[in-house]
Amino acid sequence: MPTRRDFLKSTLMTASALAVPSIGAAATTEPAQRAAIPARAGARVVSTWDFGVPANRAAWALLGPGGKALDAVEAGVQIPEADRANHSVGLGGYPDRDGHVTLDASIMDGDGRCGAVACIERIVHPIRVARRVMEVTPHVLLVGEGALQFAREQGFHEQDLLTPEAEKAWHAWMKEAKYRPVPNSENRDYHQSLGLPGGKHNHDTIGMLAVDAHGHLAGACTTSGMAWKLHGRVGDSPIIGAGLYVDGEVGGATSTGVGEEVIRNAGSFLVVELMRQGRSPQEACEEAVRRIVKKRPDGAKELQVGFLALRRDGAVGAFAIQHGFTYAVCDADSQDRVFGSPSVYRTSFN
Repeated sequence: MPTRRDFLKSTLMTASALAVPSIGAAATTEPAQRAAIPARAGARVVSTWDFGVPANRAAWALLGPGGKALDAVEAGVQIPEADRANHSVGLGGYPDRDGHVTLDASIMDGDGRCGAVACIERIVHPIRVARRVMEVTPHVLLVGEGALQFAREQGFHEQDLLTPEAEKAWHAWMKEAKYRPVPNSENRDYHQSLGLPGGKHNHDTIGMLAVDAHGHLAGACTTSGMAWKLHGRVGDSPIIGAGLYVDGEVGGATSTGVGEEVIRNAGSFLVVELMRQGRSPQEACEEAVRRIVKKRPDGAKELQVGFLALRRDGAVGAFAIQHGFTYAVCDADSQDRVFGSPSVYRTSFN
């Protein structure tokens, strides 16, 4: 016989679904549960996008032999940070409209400790600086010149982050000088319109979450932010509770896409709190995305936001506004699995 709690849970889930504006033929009809990765005993690491595969491998090199989740996520995200071919994270990232490559990063342990840097220049691995902020200062977030000064004091090597390819793209963009955040694969068409190779280039943060063999959780998030942004713009990635949030008693969440929308909804914190209330990782990610869509009924089709969640027991969920968001999962069974996330819209973009 159904209990009062079951009835209330069912009612709340139904009300949530009804609160979203009708999205017609563009809506996905594929059940969200198909994307959910079930729980498993032991360590597991997950990360956003297909470039999360090599990042996961680096994390697993520490996590698999029984290492700590915090060390694993820090090591893992350094792979895309140092990848010159990745134009949305670290070295090789596209600059702002003034030609500056500025980076954002955050790291968080399941015990609540966290650190972040924002709008930092000349440092290839901002995630390492973020961890030092967490470990040796009483602060959570350092920005701009102050973040760079701290990195220098901590002995970090400086170098020019603007690669020849990124500089070429910037000069091509300057001919039009029009900012347009474009989701996922539409970036290929946009990028090719500048006479450059296609790919995902504009706002594809890497967020990584891990649970180790001892059940401890940690997460990291790092990005060069939106290409051609206003100088000084900071997205959700270094904002604890927006781009990243981890609670060792519950799980963790991270986000990708248009950071302003995630910040306005405290997105990753929301996902974790929904899991605390009993939602599965999949249900929590879906609800967080749908709240963004509800607040932007006329503009959501032009935006991409995706959430990825990892519960303490290893269960995984993901959901996005636009079709095309992918995530990578690595555990003792497999190191190279990539999954497509279900989404609100399926037909707007490839």
